[in-house]
Amino acid sequence: MLEFGLDTFGDVTAFGETAELLPHAQVIRNVIDEAVQAEAVGVDFFGVGEHHRSDFAVSAPEVVLSAIAARTSRIHIGTAVTVLSSDDPVRLFQRFATLDAISNGRAEVILGRGSFTESFPLFGFELSHYEELFEDKLDLFAALVRQDVVSWQGSTRPPLVEQQVFPPVEHGRLKTWIGVGGSPESVVRAAKYDMPLMLAIIGGNPRRFLPYVELSQRAHAQLGTPMQPVGIHSPGYVAETDTQAREEMWPSFKQMRDRIGKERGWPPMQHAEFDQEVDRGSLYVGSPDTVARKIAATVKALSLSRFQLKYSAGPLSHERLMNCISLYGSEVIPRVRRILAEAD
Repeated sequence: MLEFGLDTFGDVTAFGETAELLPHAQVIRNVIDEAVQAEAVGVDFFGVGEHHRSDFAVSAPEVVLSAIAARTSRIHIGTAVTVLSSDDPVRLFQRFATLDAISNGRAEVILGRGSFTESFPLFGFELSHYEELFEDKLDLFAALVRQDVVSWQGSTRPPLVEQQVFPPVEHGRLKTWIGVGGSPESVVRAAKYDMPLMLAIIGGNPRRFLPYVELSQRAHAQLGTPMQPVGIHSPGYVAETDTQAREEMWPSFKQMRDRIGKERGWPPMQHAEFDQEVDRGSLYVGSPDTVARKIAATVKALSLSRFQLKYSAGPLSHERLMNCISLYGSEVIPRVRRILAEAD
């Protein structure tokens, strides 16, 4: 069954309609309230990103997710994404097994390399080992997820010899996705470990990722394993009308995009580029009907099992985010389901 999620990086938001930014502590409390609201309106999954920089408030997502677990009972909770390259796989598994216990089996983890690199110097890792760290640690984490007695040897840490890791996941295995930004090697790697695939599509026509879905299908076929779920993570924003949604999101989205772009040598974002992404790209911005139709088209084109909307955007206020969450759950999700059912 198709699932719907919401993602946030804990973007540091503005105080109401002012330019004053909220303290990180208040943003974290607001994220917890946003997750509670997401459950109340029927969202299936709530994801919290991991970052280590001033413009995002969440650096320890499992702690935030534990607070969310204590205030909810149904919604699945996880990361978007966990930067595995600069973490310890054993400790990461222990934290998520603990979260799974607290949430009564609702924990998920999306593993990735992340698009930001601040965690590497912060935790004492060389950025030049970017690929090796992820590949080695993913191999160990995959062994831990199987919950057997683990004997493992790699290149980035001492080996494990007949070790058990506690606490175990109570029922089944910890649901573990691999987040992919557009690397064919990562798609094949997800199939190799028999893990669901989460595609981060943050720009351009989402249909350009169809070859990655087809590659995953071929890889599973060659490995003799059933096709795993495929989801996507894309930015968006819902308001009562198309005009309102664009006008409310544009200044905050541009501010966030220009700040990150300046670090990476990108030119400032122009309004025409924003409009292009909304009209034909991977920005899901508009009224409930507009966003629902665009999501439905993407779900059908890529044969998705889950769609996750990254609803936060720079300083866009908590009050507006709460309204977006309400519309997404109460109006967008039912419309997408209806559109897809009518298409069948």
